[in-house]
Amino acid sequence: MTAHTEYLWMNTKDRYAIVNITDEVESVIQKSGVKEGLCLVNAMHITASVFINDHEPGLHRDFLNWVEKLAPYGRDRYQHNLTGEDNGDAHLKRTIMGREVVVAITDGKLDFGPWEQIFYGEFDGQRKKRVLVKIIGE
Repeated sequence: MTAHTEYLWMNTKDRYAIVNITDEVESVIQKSGVKEGLCLVNAMHITASVFINDHEPGLHRDFLNWVEKLAPYGRDRYQHNLTGEDNGDAHLKRTIMGREVVVAITDGKLDFGPWEQIFYGEFDGQRKKRVLVKIIGE
């Protein structure tokens, strides 16, 4: 069995963003040499997310609008912000959108259903953050 670990580094120009990282994850799989196994991708920061969905810009705007309605930004809105932070909303948005995905690797490629892609969701951007890509298999 082979185990391979790499980190993707993200730094979005906007506070909120959705970034397709499928190609970068596929590249890590190719470097690993794993043909059959599993790929874990997870955000290594509590205000960012990794999830699977369709690569369609309208849907991405819908996601960002939806999480903003559920957890709107506001310095005086959250108990967490009493610590001097202003990102209480980002913690909640990450919880809604999820921390990680696991995808099967078959014949050296991500084994997706139709339209599936891997996305990084940023809810407190404009600073450097890591995404773990862990490949396990043969």
